[in-house]
Amino acid sequence: MWVRGFPVRDAEGRIRRLVGTALEITAQKQAEEEAEALRKATLSLTQDLRMDFIMETLLRSLAELVPYTCARVLVPESGPHMLALGERTCPEQLKKPGPRAPLTFVADESTFFHRILIEQKSVLIADTNTEGKWHTFKGHRQLRSWLSAPLVASGEYLGCLSVGHAQPNLYTQDHLRRAELLAIPAAAAIQNARLYETACIYGENLESRLAQLKRTETALARSEDSRRSFEEKFQRVFESCPLPFSITTLKDGRFLDVNAAFEHRYGYSRNEVLGRTVQELRIWEDPADRGLMLARLNQGAPIRNMMSRLRTKSGQIKLTAYSASKIQLEGETCILAISEDAHQYDSQKSN
Repeated sequence: MWVRGFPVRDAEGRIRRLVGTALEITAQKQAEEEAEALRKATLSLTQDLRMDFIMETLLRSLAELVPYTCARVLVPESGPHMLALGERTCPEQLKKPGPRAPLTFVADESTFFHRILIEQKSVLIADTNTEGKWHTFKGHRQLRSWLSAPLVASGEYLGCLSVGHAQPNLYTQDHLRRAELLAIPAAAAIQNARLYETACIYGENLESRLAQLKRTETALARSEDSRRSFEEKFQRVFESCPLPFSITTLKDGRFLDVNAAFEHRYGYSRNEVLGRTVQELRIWEDPADRGLMLARLNQGAPIRNMMSRLRTKSGQIKLTAYSASKIQLEGETCILAISEDAHQYDSQKSN
């Protein structure tokens, strides 16, 4: 048999060759488009370490490889709880709106998804009406075709891609393969985003602590300046005061400092009393007077003009109007005391 001058067999052979060539060209073109889409997706996923950017880029890139009505990135949150870290829907592809999938759900309450979570493998369901446990996957009933690809980075299971379409029998093994290929750079991007978030938290905490430390250092510097200024003023008053001043430890009465008026009244030089106790110098004629003074100070009350008899270096006993208060000096409780001549005090009262 001849067709326009060619045998029928030759014509059929030419048609088969032409069809085969066309299919090869189409397949090659699709492969090139797929490779380009994956290349762009991988590159885009490395442009920004923020998690919201990663989710937006991932789900947008997924749409170029696998058509979907709803796609989500599901990750374990705590225990059996799952979180939709990212979500993108195309409601115009739905014949009628269905219930919105929850942002979080408990995997243990979904028999279907619990199995997905335990097995951590890729899944392809051509028609969800044939999946007996599909109804337990809350908020996904409107999806008739569904596939899932695990997200694994550095051997750690991070979650999965959940991709669904309202049209049944739409997804093929080729769609699943594309989702699996995209899941590889996506998992690495998610892991890097988490590390970045952790680093940002630590960075913010460190900046906050450094700022707090700086404020503390400034406050301490000001406090130190104020303390030094106060100490200098106190030292000038202490040294120039015409009344006898002394500083002794509360615990054992050891002299830490005396002024020139003290040296003049009691006959001791400053070097003779520093480091020695009132007991060693027998300053108090009656030690019970000092015991009474300590008892009143320990009750929180300062001493004002308590009449006491104090002994000078020569052994002379002088009637003294003794005033004292507790102070803190280099972390130790001390007594700041003023000892006036009692006769002078009495004459001042009479005037």
